[in-house]
Amino acid sequence: MAGLMNRAKEFVAEKIVNMEKPEAELTDLSVKTFNRDSATFISDVDISNPYSHSIPICEISYTLKSAGREIVSGTMKDPGSIKGDTKTKVELPLKVPYDFIISLLKDIGRDWDIDYELEVGLTIDLPLLGDFTIPLRNAGEVKLPTISDLFT
Repeated sequence: MAGLMNRAKEFVAEKIVNMEKPEAELTDLSVKTFNRDSATFISDVDISNPYSHSIPICEISYTLKSAGREIVSGTMKDPGSIKGDTKTKVELPLKVPYDFIISLLKDIGRDWDIDYELEVGLTIDLPLLGDFTIPLRNAGEVKLPTISDLFT
């Protein structure tokens, strides 16, 4: 009887390991808006769902770094769900206070861009498995708008 239980456990474990899972990727960071106290950057999380039914997204956690320092981090709770058999795009807004951007002036002054690293944890609720986190990472540079860009 114990041998049968062990075989059943191995069978289930093998099926779960080989089961198709949702995949995700990040788009490059870009500037969305400026206001009096902060700048809002965005990155889209493109999620593909191989299942025929919707899957709830539990949360999206994020950390944005530049020059080895953390600019902003946080968690977006319950951003919706991933539709079945399709790709879903979730916009991830990152609100950065101006005082931090000013502290990066050495990097900005050279080429008028910010070098960044964005780390995201996309946590979804998979049937049978429970909460499953997809780690995502993107690095690059975001060009800042010039004064003339703000008034055109």
